[in-house]
Amino acid sequence: MSDARKVAVEELPDAPNPTRHKKEVDEALGVTEFGFNYYVAEPGQRLPWATHRHPDHEELFYVLEGELAVELSDGVLPVTAGEAVFVPPETTNLARATGEGPARVIAVGAPKEDDGAVIEEECPACGAASDRSYEVDGDDYVLSCAACGATVDRLTPGPE
Repeated sequence: MSDARKVAVEELPDAPNPTRHKKEVDEALGVTEFGFNYYVAEPGQRLPWATHRHPDHEELFYVLEGELAVELSDGVLPVTAGEAVFVPPETTNLARATGEGPARVIAVGAPKEDDGAVIEEECPACGAASDRSYEVDGDDYVLSCAACGATVDRLTPGPE
């Protein structure tokens, strides 16, 4: 048989994140050339962690259900079910679920080895627009300001 693999996406464990669910499909299948994540986000929840950009990585968000508002440096781009949005490298962005119900979103990015994000949000403790580092604490990721070390967020796996 070939090297083809499959997974039941809904049965994958949740990765620590600020949404109800984040399924790292690429990791589960051992994909090496592109990232593939499935999110379920309640209205107001952001994906992924913060306002960010990828210097050498493209992103594409496809909304299966619900609505997203993709916050860009020059405005907000609404994206609804059945629509996709492409985010080129070096484009500062943050997607946030909007609307009445959850957003179900597929996020794809490439090249996978260049998916490192540069966070560009102000630290609530020191005010610096700095990157975030994170440490693993059990199943959680604890995000800290790279400038002052203050904890700025704690991301947990989804509830289900």
